[in-house]
Amino acid sequence: MTLRQQMTQLFEQHQPLITRCDTPSVTRRRHEAFGVFREIGFPTTRIENWRNTDVSKVLEHDYHYYLEPAYDEKVDLDRIFECNIPHLKTEMISQLNGWFISGNGSSLHRRQDGVIIGSLADAFQKYPELASEHYGKIAFDKKNGFVALNNAFATDGVFIYVPDNVQVEMPLQMVNIIHHNESIFVMNHNLVILGKNSSLQLVQCDDSVDQQRSLINTVTEVFVGANASLDHYKLQNKNDVSTLINTIFFDLQRDAHLSTNAITLNGGMIRNENHVTLSGTGCEANVLGVYLVDKDQHVDNQVFIDHAHPNCLSNELFKGIVDDSARAVFNGHILVRRDAQKTNAYQNNKNIMLTDKAVVNTMPFLEIYADDVKCSHGATIGQLDDAAMFYLKSRGIGEDNARMLLMYAFAAEVINQIRIEPLKIRIDDMIKKRLRGELSICEQCVLHCSSMEKEIKFDIDMSRV
Repeated sequence: MTLRQQMTQLFEQHQPLITRCDTPSVTRRRHEAFGVFREIGFPTTRIENWRNTDVSKVLEHDYHYYLEPAYDEKVDLDRIFECNIPHLKTEMISQLNGWFISGNGSSLHRRQDGVIIGSLADAFQKYPELASEHYGKIAFDKKNGFVALNNAFATDGVFIYVPDNVQVEMPLQMVNIIHHNESIFVMNHNLVILGKNSSLQLVQCDDSVDQQRSLINTVTEVFVGANASLDHYKLQNKNDVSTLINTIFFDLQRDAHLSTNAITLNGGMIRNENHVTLSGTGCEANVLGVYLVDKDQHVDNQVFIDHAHPNCLSNELFKGIVDDSARAVFNGHILVRRDAQKTNAYQNNKNIMLTDKAVVNTMPFLEIYADDVKCSHGATIGQLDDAAMFYLKSRGIGEDNARMLLMYAFAAEVINQIRIEPLKIRIDDMIKKRLRGELSICEQCVLHCSSMEKEIKFDIDMSRV
């Protein structure tokens, strides 16, 4: 029996369990989504934006899907959810195998400032009007079987609500860890709502603590109210046999500001889809990403920005370093609608291939129906600059260290956009360690991490990288 057939049978046989926390409107959306999945199934390479990402082999494996929390109650939560970012003070929101989990026994709490944080399943019961109004509203994609399946099956995830005029001072950190003794299929659905004039910094982490195979299908819906601001980061560090399908929908109202930055360090197959709708005038969206892949890893970044109203700005910058037989894909699509005059939209994807076996497929794309706009797109695929290598080597730096310095300078353009300073320092260190393999050559490496007493700096002409 194929995975598609298994999921179809599971939904038909266990509807009461799947919909046990739903309001009537959510149940209706589940059935609509299931109808879409039953019709189109999982994506194939015959679909244009899946042409370079083949999930057929991933779907051939046997996965266990659980309709109730799937983790060992004896698991040491303090150990596996311990944050290793020094000096980073965040409010931790933990998910284990796709289910919200709390060490204090509280699955949903409301703070004095009105901010609500906790389990999406509990939010349907305690705040049904708020959760049901937004759930599935913008994450309904009739062409994406993974999104449809998530909307049909997801029974838990993270719920965050920030009321009007509230500035959340401490960053929130959503951590979804996969830790199981079987190969599992995980589907969680996150819902984030920012009221008018509010602000939030959100760190979204996907990690593994074992080497078991897993398939994670995550959908996140984010509503950013008028004049609200969201600073968002995706950190991905999975094992080499994991597949992560991460789809996030942003809806920005008038004068809203969004910055989202995806940092991909490891993973067997990772696909990030960003759907950004500028639903009011004066919006600004900065969509950034950096990815480092090697061995047989595969990363795919898909960005769709819908300029639906005038006087909006969007900026995309994705940079990748691809080694060994790894593969990277980037598809960027900017849509400027007929009435979206005074639009500024910029898109750029830059890649460095370190071997002749590495593969990069990139396709920036503009679709413009307005005439008073400023739009540009670009893509580059190349190797490390020989002149820059010669410059560093002529100053006594070995070839391996010279290569690492150039790669680090290349990636740093995106890392420097991180506004949470302790997170920026930590990611900077992780990029350095990732570039040199592991810690085995630390003593000879000129890429000194923040823990080192002495830091060596070289001025590098970024235009030559």
